Amino acid sequence: MGIALTLKQYLDDHQVSYALESHRPTKSSLETVRASAIGSQDLAKGVLTRCRDGYIMAVVPASHQLDLDRLGGWLGQPVSLASEVDLSEVFSDCESGCAPPLAAAYGLDAIVDTRLNGRSDVYFEAGDHCTLVHMGGREFDHLCRDMPHVLISSQ
Repeated sequence: MGIALTLKQYLDDHQVSYALESHRPTKSSLETVRASAIGSQDLAKGVLTRCRDGYIMAVVPASHQLDLDRLGGWLGQPVSLASEVDLSEVFSDCESGCAPPLAAAYGLDAIVDTRLNGRSDVYFEAGDHCTLVHMGGREFDHLCRDMPHVLISSQ
């Protein structure tokens, strides 16, 4: 499949330089890190959550897990993980379980974990389980500049 059309259009519209990198099919972000030989802190994963206001994307490094209590505390409301059905509806042009972390491409609000700030390189799922988008950290930071950056993960 490669890159999801919605994501590709978003990146192209924002004139961001990026490369696609293939790896063997994987079932988790840590497996993707091993298959791609990249640092787990450099792989940004999107986690779709539900709150009373709707969906919000949490973007955290693969080296950490989203802390729902921290996210909910910052939002001032309870937060839960979205269901697989929710994921497939919101990310309809992606394979099941793939949620590219550039939430704005899908009309979503997002909160980015501060651990992703200032990385040299950032990788993330392109919309399937065997393709990554690779871009410089500055490009990623630029795309996420209008999103809140909050410590929302734990190891």
